[in-house]
Amino acid sequence: MVRYVVKRILLGALTLFVISVATFLLFFAVPNNPAEVICGNGKSCSQARIQMLEERFGLNDPIPVQYANYMKGIFVGRDIGAANDPRHCAAPCLGYSFRYDDEVTDIIGQALPVTLSIVIGAITFQVVFGVSIGMISALRRGTVFDRLAVGISLIGASTQVYFLGYILLILFVYETGFLPPPGYTPITENPLAWAGGLLLPWITLGFIFSAVYARLSRAQMIETLSEDFVRTARAKGLPKRQVYTRHALRAAITPIVTIAGLDLGAYLGGTVITETVFGMKGLGLFSIRAVEDLDMPIVMATVLLAALFVVVANLVVDLLYTVIDPRVKLG
Repeated sequence: MVRYVVKRILLGALTLFVISVATFLLFFAVPNNPAEVICGNGKSCSQARIQMLEERFGLNDPIPVQYANYMKGIFVGRDIGAANDPRHCAAPCLGYSFRYDDEVTDIIGQALPVTLSIVIGAITFQVVFGVSIGMISALRRGTVFDRLAVGISLIGASTQVYFLGYILLILFVYETGFLPPPGYTPITENPLAWAGGLLLPWITLGFIFSAVYARLSRAQMIETLSEDFVRTARAKGLPKRQVYTRHALRAAITPIVTIAGLDLGAYLGGTVITETVFGMKGLGLFSIRAVEDLDMPIVMATVLLAALFVVVANLVVDLLYTVIDPRVKLG
């Protein structure tokens, strides 16, 4: 297993390297000069000021030199700015934001907890809710509950975040006041306020994407219940609960773990719509503004961070296979 993990880590590092190079080159393929975007269109935006900004952010260096300096900063830190007025950025240095003139690590450090809180709560809700509905539907196949669950799953799969999010805001916040307005409070300060402010984003994302888990878990459970090892367990006289949870559920949950791992990585880099609907200043919202402002340091940081989450999530899922299903061998 150690050899397999080392191999996957090296492959993941290569993947991140290729993504970083591609993102860096795509940024400089844009015809606009980032220094002119930073400077703006006012009277103060003279050619001398543009040159000063290019020197301050290192934009007048050749592209390979800029990339090498960026990667160097991640591992050992670097000095950014003019030679007579450098600013030291400690490792892992992701540069200084063109728009905010602040270290990207500090900006990411403020936005990432918001996105993590949304994603972890939403994916927990959708996995528990979706898998539970799917499993019960499989055990009661053909009943009213099964048909109702399938219908609700279709509704959830057809609904968009911006539609359901605004509906829930109007019903539960503006009209009835049943729930507090969405917002982020650090969990270390007030756990109840943290959960209350994130409840609507969790329900919105969880309900929409739980449809996939419900349909998949239902199909997998129906298929697993017809396997020989399940019939053998029943023939031995094992209790139904033990047959369903210890044997059938364990075998049926493998593809669900795969999707959950991929979703976790994808959501951490793609909660833009959810954060916009509920006014949450998370990683997705910062990444969109960075693209609009040609803020390359933030774009690079968010892309690499999202790619890192996907790589790590895939590795964790593969390792979980051996725990869930002992028949799986890593190699």
